[in-house]
Amino acid sequence: MNRDLTVGNSRKVLWCFVLPMLISVAFQQMYNIADTVIVGQMSGNGEDGVAAIGTSYPVTMIFMAVAIGVNAGCSVIISQLFGAKKYGDMKTAIYTSFISVLVLSAIFLAVGLPITKPILKLLDTPPEIFSDSLSYLNIFILAFPFLFIYNVATGIFTAIGDSRTPLYFLIGSSLGNIALDLLFVGVFHWGVSGAAWATFVAQGIAMAGTIIVLLFRFRIWREYKCRKFSVAMLKKISIIAIPSILQQSFVSVGNLFIQSLVNRNGTAVVAGYTAASKVNIFAVNCFVTLSNGVSNFTAQNYGIGDKSRIKQGFKWGCILSLIIALPFFLIFFIFPSFAVKLFMTEVSEEALTAGRHFLMFVSPFYFIICLKLISDGVLRGTVKVWCFLISTFSDLLLRVGFAYILEGPAGLQSDGIWLSWPVGWTLSTVLSLILYFSGIWSRKLNKTD
Repeated sequence: MNRDLTVGNSRKVLWCFVLPMLISVAFQQMYNIADTVIVGQMSGNGEDGVAAIGTSYPVTMIFMAVAIGVNAGCSVIISQLFGAKKYGDMKTAIYTSFISVLVLSAIFLAVGLPITKPILKLLDTPPEIFSDSLSYLNIFILAFPFLFIYNVATGIFTAIGDSRTPLYFLIGSSLGNIALDLLFVGVFHWGVSGAAWATFVAQGIAMAGTIIVLLFRFRIWREYKCRKFSVAMLKKISIIAIPSILQQSFVSVGNLFIQSLVNRNGTAVVAGYTAASKVNIFAVNCFVTLSNGVSNFTAQNYGIGDKSRIKQGFKWGCILSLIIALPFFLIFFIFPSFAVKLFMTEVSEEALTAGRHFLMFVSPFYFIICLKLISDGVLRGTVKVWCFLISTFSDLLLRVGFAYILEGPAGLQSDGIWLSWPVGWTLSTVLSLILYFSGIWSRKLNKTD
């Protein structure tokens, strides 16, 4: 169902819109966690298998950054056109997005495979997990076309106010991925590679399904004329997509530096960090998903120039994000050891300590970072991309800088790395909120409070 986010009670409309998105990310993170749990519990590798996936993850996120950035670019522009009822231009934006992402996926497929081995060497990947990490990465890169097209399709659905259809596909994909994990890892004993192939198959099926449904949905606007590709529309999408890609890419590159620091502490610390970071990513991705929902809500209302409604979206987005942050904080702060033990049958004391400390240092600051992400959602939805890029880069630079400072001269080792998260999150949140409350995002709007 397509939903107009410019009418109705702001709180109810926003929360009903983002709820399926939150359920989607919950299922997505559940199968990501299940992926690692199954490898850790059933592959026979234990800590080594978990560590191999953990070392590969920051590298995969560099490539994921492009898919996420394109999703953001097409979603914001299509939301604005949908809100303004410019359906012909909206169709042009959709076709242009798909053609562009097909070209991008082919380029990344050609470039990605040759560079995985050198990257893992640069990260000081421990030799005992190098082979598994390399296999996981190569299979992931083969799935690029599925990943890119699926992200564009889900971005289009959310742009037109339909957050339920992506939810249905994600539930099916998640359950299918878990079933394939159990088959490939537990029955066929393919180890880490089996988990990667399970994701490959599940993503391919999800991509095909979303395309079929999207083509069916297109019949609603068949009378509106459009162009199959527009350079002008590509420029508009790129204004949002390129900064978003840069944002995600720089964050991923920063995570690579941090992963390199973690790798120096040995396989046990890598395994503990991987387990803790998996559940941490669950929480953070919920905040990011809510931010994306606020961005779409903002974009549609920006299309009609409704400043007051955008402010309401920010208010209720902050309230909902704080509500979501509370249970994550309580679970991770009070029971941090459980999260680490979930992934491995036998956990060394070193791995357990690393994972436990990471969660206890980071989880109290969920209440901070969620506010930044909501503010970023408004700035992105009003095309003030340079504003949220500034706050994101400040977070990245501070986290990486403090990780090196505290891990080295401060003598804190891995605990120093974990402390860099609260520092970066806090200072970048202050900056993002200053940019929001400055009102820079509302200067071109027609409607006032």
